[in-house]
Amino acid sequence: MAELTALESLIEMGFPRGRAEKALALTGNQGIEAAMDWLMEHEDDPDVDEPLETPLGHILGREPTSSEQGGLEGSGSAAGEGKPALSEEERQEQTKRMLELVAQKQREREEREEREALERERQRRRQGQELSAARQRLQEDEMRRAAEERRREKAEELAARVREKIERDKAERAKKYGGSVGSQPPPVAPEPGPVPSSPSQEPPTKREYDQCRIQVRLPDGTSLTQTFRAREQLAAVRLYVELHRGEELGGGQDPVQLLSGFPRRAFSEADMERPLQELGLVPSAVLIVAKKCPS
Repeated sequence: MAELTALESLIEMGFPRGRAEKALALTGNQGIEAAMDWLMEHEDDPDVDEPLETPLGHILGREPTSSEQGGLEGSGSAAGEGKPALSEEERQEQTKRMLELVAQKQREREEREEREALERERQRRRQGQELSAARQRLQEDEMRRAAEERRREKAEELAARVREKIERDKAERAKKYGGSVGSQPPPVAPEPGPVPSSPSQEPPTKREYDQCRIQVRLPDGTSLTQTFRAREQLAAVRLYVELHRGEELGGGQDPVQLLSGFPRRAFSEADMERPLQELGLVPSAVLIVAKKCPS
């Protein structure tokens, strides 16, 4: 059975003659499948129907002959000369095979486009998830910074209240005693120092502490524990007790007096201006709260 030429087969399948000639020329006349692949791939190009400017001989890597310069139509007709004409049944059979090949190429193209669309959708979803995660991290960072800012403002507010309370206590004591509290000579509590074991042995170096842990025992048996700086005044401890004591101490309004557990010692108003380090309460101490009888 005689075979149709590639050009005739493409025209038989419904492709325009100029487009079929261009596909065969640009694929180097490698066969109908290569030409069909080119036609499927470039069917949406705006210049797919424009005539090919480069001569066919240049596309195939050789100089064009006189017959090729005469046009592809002449060469196509010459290719068909010498072959017996196809019967109607043979032409229909070959056309059927060609249409099946076109349908297969179309399915392959649709499957490829579907895979590419699925891949683009996966990339879009992945990028959306990454963007959502980044936005959530940004919101969490903003919430954390806002919480830290609120804690800092609250700490500064509490510190300001403590300083205001201390200054108010100073003014009340100065008014009560008729002068500056600093003019009152503070009692000096002798602190026994370490006794060297021998005259030749040097005393150990005293360690410096930056903080002091104070436990305050209340009259009802409960206790308060707080850490202060070693250079803070004893008035800060008394203020802390007055802010956190319960109703059993007189509704939180009566002044309190601080006592040391051992050795037994009652701290005076002048002691309230002295640092905890100077009063021997560093690094830790236990104080007792007793009601102070107003004079």
